[in-house]
Amino acid sequence: MSAKSLHRGGLLLTLLAAVAAPASAQSGRTSFFLTSSGPGSGAELTGVAGADNHCTVLAANAGLPERAWRAYLSVTATDSTPAVNARDRIGTGPWYNYSGVLVAGTIEQLHGENNLDKVTALTENGDVVNGRGDSPNQHDILTGSRADGTAFPPGEDTTCSNWTSRGAGSARVGHHDRNGGGEDPTSWNSAHLSRGCGQEDLQGTGGNGYFYCFGI
Repeated sequence: MSAKSLHRGGLLLTLLAAVAAPASAQSGRTSFFLTSSGPGSGAELTGVAGADNHCTVLAANAGLPERAWRAYLSVTATDSTPAVNARDRIGTGPWYNYSGVLVAGTIEQLHGENNLDKVTALTENGDVVNGRGDSPNQHDILTGSRADGTAFPPGEDTTCSNWTSRGAGSARVGHHDRNGGGEDPTSWNSAHLSRGCGQEDLQGTGGNGYFYCFGI
């Protein structure tokens, strides 16, 4: 084989490596994703611990970094347990998506001027999730939270019985595409309440039981 052929072959391998390398490097930085699937039981997630485990399993299956993965979910106070704020569960940032894009640098930015939308709220596999205008629409993301990331006071069910119900109740959801209806349609974490807690109920208002996961 001539020196010219070797040079061309080496150049081709270098170019191929350059194309392949960024995806690995970027996904290795991932500390935020939107779940590509829910457990399949609507908003019954076996509590926040079950949701955290779902985040961990999805991240591991996708080959993401071994982090302490936490679901962005609030818990309402009961007579025997205190409230849990979603914002207090996910660390202090910064958070990067699968493509290496900075979603938010701090907890204040996450709940203020962040970079979270349909294009940046990628799944653990780097995929875009359907939004308003797509079929089916899946932009309702479970959070149980107010816009500042805190839990609602006891009263109206905003967490599907603290993520243990697939029947009666409702869950506060955000719009990952910052678009749609509800009291605050452009909110990524607190747009409106779901119709119910079952899988069909969540799908009926434009969701599919997805939630946000953050790596600490």
